[in-house]
Parts: sequence; C-alpha cells; structure tokens
Amino acid sequence: MARGSSILMAIIPLKSKFKRLLERMRDWSTAASANEVKSFKHDQEIEAAYDSRVRGVRTIPLEQIVGSVGRYRDFDNHFRLKQKAPSERLQWVKKAMREGRPLPPVKLYQIKDAFYVLDGNHRIAAAKELGHDEILADIVEFIPSENKLQNVLYRERAAFADDTQLPREIKLTEIGQYDLLMDQIRQHWRHLEAEGQTDVTREAAARDWYDSIYRPLCAIIQRGRLIESFPERTIADLYLYISQHQWQIGRRRQYGIGIDKLIPKDMEAFRTKMADMKECGYPEMQRGITAFILMNVQAKREDKIVEKLFGLEEVREIHSVHGDVDLLVKVKLTRDLLSSDAEMISHFVHEKVRQLAGVVTTKTLIPGFSKSKD
Repeated sequence: MARGSSILMAIIPLKSKFKRLLERMRDWSTAASANEVKSFKHDQEIEAAYDSRVRGVRTIPLEQIVGSVGRYRDFDNHFRLKQKAPSERLQWVKKAMREGRPLPPVKLYQIKDAFYVLDGNHRIAAAKELGHDEILADIVEFIPSENKLQNVLYRERAAFADDTQLPREIKLTEIGQYDLLMDQIRQHWRHLEAEGQTDVTREAAARDWYDSIYRPLCAIIQRGRLIESFPERTIADLYLYISQHQWQIGRRRQYGIGIDKLIPKDMEAFRTKMADMKECGYPEMQRGITAFILMNVQAKREDKIVEKLFGLEEVREIHSVHGDVDLLVKVKLTRDLLSSDAEMISHFVHEKVRQLAGVVTTKTLIPGFSKSKD
C-alpha cells in the first residue's frame, strides 16, 4: 500500500508537468498560426468551397489578399518573408516595381471577399512593402456550398457575375435583389436592339448598362454622401433602391419629388442625360432648406441658449423679439434627396434645439416662397 502511494505521488507531478508542456505547445502553435498568412486549403474546407469559376484579370485591393495556396508558412500576416536574410527574388521585384517595369498579373484564388496567392507571393509582398493599394490579378473564384444565409447571397452575386461578366463586383446585401439588376440589364438590352444594334450580346448590353447607367448614378449617390446615412448598406444597395423606385412603374416612393429634377423617371432618359456630362459635372443629390424657429425660453437662461444656438453651424441668425415668442432663429440645413424637408427639420429641432436646458416651446416655419435683397 505504501509503495502504491509513493508511485501515485510520483505520477501526479509528472502529469502536471506534461499538461503544462501540452498547453505551452498549443500556445506556440496558436502564436505561429496567428503570425502566418491564411491557408487556402484550410479556409476552403471550412467554407466547403470546391466549385470554381474563372473570373479573369481584375484589379484587386491588396488588403483583401490574406493568404497563400502553398506558401502560407513562408510569410507573416503582413506578407513579409519570415526568413531574416533578404530574398534576391523579392529585391528584384521591388526594383522592377519602383522602375515601373511591367510585371505579369499575379494568380489568385478567391473565397468570398478573401484572396489567396497561387502565383506571385513575392510580387504581393513587394507591393505591400512599397505601399501600393491594388494589384492586377488573374482570378479563379471558389464558391461556398453550405446553405448559410451569407453563402446564399454570395452565390447569387457569383451567378450575377457569371451572367454579366462585368469588370467589377456589385455587392448587394439582401437576397433576391440581383434579379432586379438583371431585369434592368434585359430592359436596356431590348432598348439597344430597338435602336438598331441587333448584334449586341448580353455581356455587351450589361457592360453598356454598367458604364452608362449604373456607374453614373452611383457617382451621384457617392457625391451626395448618402451612404453615411446607411452604414450597413452599400452604394449598390442605394443604387437599386433609388432606381427601382424611380424607374419602375407602380413602385410607391418614400421620399420627396425633388429627386425628379436630377434623375429622370425613365432609365434610358437618365442614360441620355448622363451621356453628355463628365463625372465632375454630375448633379449633387443634396439641396438646402431654410427654416425659421420660433422659441419660448426661460428668461434666466435666454443668454446661454442664444450663445449655444449661435455655436451651431446650421444657425444663421438669432433675434431676440418682443411679443408672443422670445427668440426668432433662422437655420439653413442640407438634406439629401431621399429625405423630406419636414424630416430633416424635425430631426434638427429635436436633437439640437429642444435638448437645450431652458427651452419651453418651439414652432417651426418653412418658407413657401422667398424674395430678399441686401
């Protein structure tokens, strides 16, 4: 019994040491993996992405190149070579890039929004080290097969890319919306044929739609900074929302008619209008609003309220008046054409005026017609 106890007492420390060693090895392995670029094979298995599509040559943001097909252990997670000695190949590629010498496109595999290097690891490393933003790449895309919501959307995007062969991806965030874009392309295709262009292919019609309709409207949306009001959406989402409500008969709009002055209510009329414009001349999707706010305030806080109001960028004039109200405030707001005047003014008054301590009541007046002179 005593002998058994002594053996047990000897085993316990050994088990503890062995456990600590395993934990240390696991930590080393995790740290090593975290310091490597991603493995394509590993991510391919996780996504069950085995069905492939040839996407051709495109310009790809370097920040989306996150892994390698065969050399993921040779580079750290910033695509720097792990070996301390400088690579002759890397130095040659960097020199060629600095001198502007043409280099062939790198070859990449794609899964969703991530890219993995099949050929061109040194060119990627050099481009990142030199501070480049993009690189020309020949792409083969692998499509995830699991029926997750995100994968269904991704497969719809891939199918749209197959059908249209557009030079850049169009990213929508809701399922079933790519069919609406295809409807626009088919409508535009019929229009081109009606103009006498009988030999137009679907891909050519899609490219013309992309260049003459989709991109101009996206540029207008971007200049109007509409995306700032919809942080969970993409420019493509806003394009589809506006174009569907503007160009599809029977779609009820939830925004004002001011947009009609910028965007005709017919898709082909919009194309014609944009054809003679350069991008810098595209109209702004913003307009100014002038409003007057009548305020009743507590007498003892009036001076502080005036001071705070005058510090607001939107406030142009403040007048202390006699009569039924204490203050008359003139404001100028800027709104995008998807919002209404009442919506913007209500938001401003509630968020920036009514919140001031000492404000008793407010009443807002919107001019229907104005004339002024200096």
